[in-house]
Amino acid sequence: MSRFEMNQIKGVIPAMMTFFDKEENVDTECTRRMVEFMLEHGADGFYLTGSTGECFTMTMEERNLVVDTVIDQVKGRVPVVVHVGDIGTKKSIELAEHAYRAGADAISSVPPFYWKFRAGDIYNYYRDISESTPLPMVVYNIQLAGLMDMDLLLQLAGLPNVHGLKYTARSHDEMGFIKETLGPDFMIYSGCDEMAFSGMCSGADGIIGSFYNLFPDLYKQILKKVEESDIKGGMRLQRIADEVIFAALKYDFPSVLHNLMNWRGLESGYSRRPFYNYQDSELEGLKEDIRRIKDRYQAEELNMFRL
Repeated sequence: MSRFEMNQIKGVIPAMMTFFDKEENVDTECTRRMVEFMLEHGADGFYLTGSTGECFTMTMEERNLVVDTVIDQVKGRVPVVVHVGDIGTKKSIELAEHAYRAGADAISSVPPFYWKFRAGDIYNYYRDISESTPLPMVVYNIQLAGLMDMDLLLQLAGLPNVHGLKYTARSHDEMGFIKETLGPDFMIYSGCDEMAFSGMCSGADGIIGSFYNLFPDLYKQILKKVEESDIKGGMRLQRIADEVIFAALKYDFPSVLHNLMNWRGLESGYSRRPFYNYQDSELEGLKEDIRRIKDRYQAEELNMFRL
């Protein structure tokens, strides 16, 4: 049974990575360690088995295992949102039903992808999944799956169980308009890690993203700057985060995140093929980039890395 209302799902929410062992099995012990690390460093919730979680490389049983493991480890301390998106509605409904039984607080999904679906098909997809459990649904608007236009997003927001939108696009003017139009009870989550400060200033209720696995503490500081209306301070922290992100994205993502987390002193497992796993010796350029960023901004915030 869920423990949190939709309006309590806010703040810094890592789109959690999936942690595999060397044989590409889900590493449940590593997963539990990473949950504790993120909670200790400020995570306000978790978004499971999404794109960053490499969900489309996993079986349904493996996705459910991750959900069960995280919910058991969290023990109701923060909300858990489960991404149930898949290429077929029936599969997504089965994942949603499991999330509900496991005790998730909300479900979410990318729109159906790969084939070109009509707006009516996308609407029916979300309607069918959102009606399959009592859990609130968060629609996920992301360019990788095909951005939905304003009319469709507003139609989806009218579905009885749809209570949130994860908006992963740079057009924060549109995101802010959606928030203003739908009101305070409809939750908006900014999904661009490199624009978290902008997203929160534009009216988002929280941020969901990949690099919050790595430094949720840095993003907690960014959100604090928003609360304090400290524009200059918030922009400085966002630039520090952005430069690390842009340096990392020269390499294969999300696998490079494992190396970055290792540099925080963690043992964070591996990605699953076809994602490439780097040896540290292949990332000397990234280490040097981070050292330069730290020196340029005199950024004590980057002392977290053991380079």
